[in-house]
Amino acid sequence: MNTITVNGIEHKLDAETTLSDLLARLGLAGRPVVAELNGSAILPRTFGETTVRPGDSLELVAICAGG
Repeated sequence: MNTITVNGIEHKLDAETTLSDLLARLGLAGRPVVAELNGSAILPRTFGETTVRPGDSLELVAICAGG
């Protein structure tokens, strides 16, 4: 089984996927998220064309506002 690391935690990933699809699987679809893939910042407008592969390391920060 192949894995990726998301915020320091290993997750199963059997095949390549887009960052958008992965965010949906993680329950983050449609939420404002800052992403870094293998040490490089990823622009939100490119999430749909950014490929995540087994072995990759991903850092995600969901942005929320409150008062």
